[in-house]
Amino acid sequence: MTKHLETLLESAKKVVLTPEEKEQQRRSFAYGNTKIENPRITREMVDRAADALGKPKGDSTRRSE
Repeated sequence: MTKHLETLLESAKKVVLTPEEKEQQRRSFAYGNTKIENPRITREMVDRAADALGKPKGDSTRRSE
């Protein structure tokens, strides 16, 4: 691994996402994984399902080391 890549990875480990960014990531992950299995899935479908389920329980903004 190059020194530049190592530096970038270390910097990325220190990033703390806001709750809104975490939710965007969660929905994007769900969309990407379901789209692989079912090409008819849309982002709007994922958004509707996420809204219906509500916020994840036990979600913490602290990073575990």
